[in-house]
This record gives sequence, structure tokens and C-alpha cells, in this order.
Amino acid sequence: MASPCLFIRTLDTHKRVLIKKSIGVFFDFAGEMPNQQRPWRLPLFIVFFLVTTFYNPSLADVGTAAHYSPPYLPTACFGNDASQFPTNNLFAAAGDGIWDNGASCGRQYLVRCISAATPGTCNPSQTIQIRIVDRAETSVSRPSANGATIILSNTAFGAIANPSAASVNIEFQQV
Repeated sequence: MASPCLFIRTLDTHKRVLIKKSIGVFFDFAGEMPNQQRPWRLPLFIVFFLVTTFYNPSLADVGTAAHYSPPYLPTACFGNDASQFPTNNLFAAAGDGIWDNGASCGRQYLVRCISAATPGTCNPSQTIQIRIVDRAETSVSRPSANGATIILSNTAFGAIANPSAASVNIEFQQV
């Protein structure tokens, strides 16, 4: 069987141009691979492959979380309605950064502890989904730390970090 290069050379000029356009990326007409003529292609491909494989852009925000204890009622979002709380008790009060004039009421966020002042405080493999039911500034119960982005219920905070910590750094994303 004749090599592809020999076959291409025997075609008339018009067909040769069409074939060159369709497969010219893979072979040139001297029978060499293009990377031998353009040595920068292979390193560029490797860099592109590594960047697209290992670069994972995060769509989440970073903030701080504190916790607060009962009583949780009344709330700034839903008043004295006890049905506002999820059955798993994973809820929170919104800090000023995400309060948005009350528009955050009912929003749900994925929350993960990423660091704390004391090593070993976080459970970084645990991500929880919480629901905003209150405003941190006006909550009946005072938070464990002021100025936090999200004030988690005791249950929610305990799921992602050691409950004895006053606050932790979190990664959160609206669902």
C-alpha cells in the first residue's frame, strides 16, 4: 500500500489543495509532522492541557461565620412562624454583607469551613446547605462574634467546625 504522502503527490493540483486544507493540520506534504517544523506547538498544547485540567475556578465567596443559640424567634424574615426553620436545623442569620435589605430571606447557601484561628477546628470535608431566616444585626440571640458574614445556628456551625470556636473562615455559595 502506498503511503499517504505518495498518494497525495500523484493527485492533480486541485485535489491536492483540497486535501491539504482538510488534513494539512496533521501532515505536511513532505511527510513530516507539523511539530517538527513548529516546535512551540507541543509545549503550548501541554500548558493548555495542564491549565484546563488542574485549574478549578471557584464560584464561591469567602467570609466569616459565627454561631448563635436559641431563642431564634422572632426573626426579621418570618416573625414568629416556627415553620420557617428547616427540619435539620441548618439555618442562619445574614450579616450585613449578604442581607440585601431583606432580599436574602429564604435564600439557601452551601457553606464550608476553610480555616480558623486554631488548627484542627474545621471539618473541611463537610459542606452544608443552610437557609437564611434572620438578620444578624437584629437577632434575638447575640452571635458568638460580631461582624460575621453569616451567623449559623448551633447545629449548622457544629456540622462544619468545632462548636467551641467563636468564628471560622468560610467559603459560601448561593444555591
